[in-house]
Amino acid sequence: MGKKGIVARSAGKKAAKHVSERAAKKVVAKGRPRDVVENDPKVEALVREIIARVADKWTMLVLEVLEEHGVVRFTRLGERVGGVSQKMLTKTVRQMERDGLVRRTVHPVIPPRVEYELTALGSSLSEAFCGVWVWAETHGEEIERARVAFERDAVKRRDSTEG
Repeated sequence: MGKKGIVARSAGKKAAKHVSERAAKKVVAKGRPRDVVENDPKVEALVREIIARVADKWTMLVLEVLEEHGVVRFTRLGERVGGVSQKMLTKTVRQMERDGLVRRTVHPVIPPRVEYELTALGSSLSEAFCGVWVWAETHGEEIERARVAFERDAVKRRDSTEG
């Protein structure tokens, strides 16, 4: 592929579309502009995994709570996340720990005290997805209007095909 452009994947299909250098936007990675985004299957797989993980509602909420409150005990984490079962919270923080996003500290006391905190990696992921939160907050009303219009039009379409 080289410097001829970037490769853009379309909805998971293997077909690639070449984009000219003029049309390619510069990507900033670690402060260094790059003209080309290489098509690395390992990176693509990792991106899909991370998006799937963060798309899980509990992971995003745990990230938010830990970013806001720092070191948090397991029970308090569940309370602050709200609505999550102990089993689901355990599964979520284990997966996040496996991925290096959180650090779990077990204190050798009775009763056991377990605390969680974001690692630098987890904090950087939280910062990266901050833009998604801001975007959703900024465009929430617009999205709601679009949904209402879609439902209204769907009713009209259904009524016109039935009558």
